[in-house]
Amino acid sequence: MGNSLRRAILFGVMGVAAISNASDFNLTPFQINLSAGVPRMLEFINDTILPAQPAYPGLGDSLGIDLDVVKSLKNQWLEEFDWNAEQRDMNLLPQYTAEIEGHKIHFVHAKSHDPDAIPLLINHGWPGSSFLEFEPIIDKLTTVVHTSHSGLDKKVSFDVIIPSLPGFAFSSPAPKNWTLDDTARIYNRLMTEVLGYPKFAVHGTSHGAAIAYTLYEDYSNTTRAAHFSFIPFFPPTGEQVKAMNISLTPLEKDMLDRSDEWSKTGNAYFLLQQYQPNTIGLALQDNPIGLLSWIGEKYIEWSNPSAGTPPSLLTHNEILRCVSLYFLTKSFITSIFTYAQNPTAFRSVYTKAPTTAPMLLSQFRYNVGYWPRQIAESVGNLVEYRNHESGGNFPGLDNPEALISDIRRIGEYWA
Repeated sequence: MGNSLRRAILFGVMGVAAISNASDFNLTPFQINLSAGVPRMLEFINDTILPAQPAYPGLGDSLGIDLDVVKSLKNQWLEEFDWNAEQRDMNLLPQYTAEIEGHKIHFVHAKSHDPDAIPLLINHGWPGSSFLEFEPIIDKLTTVVHTSHSGLDKKVSFDVIIPSLPGFAFSSPAPKNWTLDDTARIYNRLMTEVLGYPKFAVHGTSHGAAIAYTLYEDYSNTTRAAHFSFIPFFPPTGEQVKAMNISLTPLEKDMLDRSDEWSKTGNAYFLLQQYQPNTIGLALQDNPIGLLSWIGEKYIEWSNPSAGTPPSLLTHNEILRCVSLYFLTKSFITSIFTYAQNPTAFRSVYTKAPTTAPMLLSQFRYNVGYWPRQIAESVGNLVEYRNHESGGNFPGLDNPEALISDIRRIGEYWA
């Protein structure tokens, strides 16, 4: 954890304390304290007996996570992973809870020293359990840098706000009929009423992209820029792209093929979590190795094949942090209800948001969706479009430097 982040933590506490109406929302500093549940978690892990051999040798990961990978992760969990050390690192981040419309929302609020910093609301998705998948980018985004992309020297930095979605980690579960539109509404209140920002930028991925896009589309007076690494529209098929006479680079063709493959064989989890969340939720809620297999597969399958080697920081330890947080907070079942509560979160018809605010899209080679520029232009005021050779669904871990650089481009258009 860098010195600038530690300074940002102090500044963040001072900044929040100065907000006059913070008491209206029961704004409270927050520290993670889940150590009491760790012995039981480790006991469950140790007592879980995995098969000595695969049921059908030679399949590898073609039909799900590889047994040898699960065994390796299990051993690392028992022998190397240190929850208390991870928890201490997490608690270096300035965290709070606020009560908005009767819902407890947990969030990170790391402030820049620059009074002109751009407020940036970062929205995670699933299986991202909270702020963890963006932890590597927080420090650098709060740091002031000077850019000259347009020939003019500009300074760029951000106040970074990362809420845990309702039902995830330390935020309260969403009510039965809650939708991501409701989450967008209370996030807008978090930014404008709780934290006092009259305008802000957003970043989103997965279900977080649906929240960010709703803010971009419906709250354009306050949401004045949007950066996405995933947009909440079903990606086009290869046949649709061909019919539109869209030319693709070799990288884009590879990304489209991967997107097509996910649509055909990779979305079984999506359907199960949408239509039978109780079934998989009850099966895995109190089962750490089960959670590891279910969630770990996504981290591995949706990431760079060389994940964990530069520029990627997505090590097996990161997977264990995420899964441990799900298990210790008992939030898996409420997190996946997001799918059942939002069957139309990802739209099938491309419609353009009625806003002039700039939209930026960064796509990473090993993600599960791909959108050509022509389609991205049809849903927003697209000003930046970038494709990256490295990274996947978790670019904050898998290619953090590229994500930081692309998010900083917001500064070119911020007014």
